[in-house]
Amino acid sequence: MTKTVILISGRGSNMQAVVQANIPNLHIAAVLSDNPQAPGLAWAAGQGIPTAALTPKDYPGRAAFNQAMLELVAGHEPDLVLLAGYMRILPPEFCSRFANKTINIHPSLLPAFPGLHTHQRALDEGCRLAGCTVHFVTAELDCGPIIAQGAVPVYDSDTADTLAERVLKVEHRLLPQAVADFAAGHLRIQGKRVFNRRSAGEAGLD
Repeated sequence: MTKTVILISGRGSNMQAVVQANIPNLHIAAVLSDNPQAPGLAWAAGQGIPTAALTPKDYPGRAAFNQAMLELVAGHEPDLVLLAGYMRILPPEFCSRFANKTINIHPSLLPAFPGLHTHQRALDEGCRLAGCTVHFVTAELDCGPIIAQGAVPVYDSDTADTLAERVLKVEHRLLPQAVADFAAGHLRIQGKRVFNRRSAGEAGLD
C-alpha cells in the first residue's frame, strides 16, 4: 500500500479528483495545508481523511515554517507526497528528504511557463496550445522529471480564467492516472526522463 500525504492551499480540486478515483494500492494518510481555512481540508475531513494545517504567521520565519511542515509530513512516513495546489516552494531539505517521492501538478506545458500566472503568460505569448504537467519535484522550481502532460487548444476568445477552467478538467484526469502509475510501481526515473512501464494498451483509470 502506497501511503500518501497530500498538500493543498485552497479548495483542493485535484486532491478531490485523486480521492474520488479510488486508486488501487493507495492509502491517503493525511491532507495537510498551510492555510487552516482551506476549503479542501473540510472536504477531506468529510471523507474521513485526517487533516492538519500550519499557519505560517505562527512561525518566526519561512525556514522555521518549512521545517515544521517537513516534520509534520515526515511524521506520517509517506511513500508519496502529492502537491495538489500547494502554493509554497518546497525547500531543498524537503526535496532531498522525499526525493523521487514527491509529485506536483503544474498548470502549463513545462518547461514553458514555470511559476505563477501560467495561463495569462500563455495568452500573452500567443500560444495555440496550453495544458498541464505532472512531474517529480526537485529543488529547482518546476524543473523535475516529467511524468505526464495534457494539452488543450487556446481559443482567440480565451481569457486566463476560461483557459484555466479548460486546463483544470485535464488536470483532474491526468493527476489521478499519474498517481495510480506511481502506486503500481510503473514509473522509473532515468536522468530527467520518466519511463512508464504501463503498456500503451493497458487500461488506465476510468
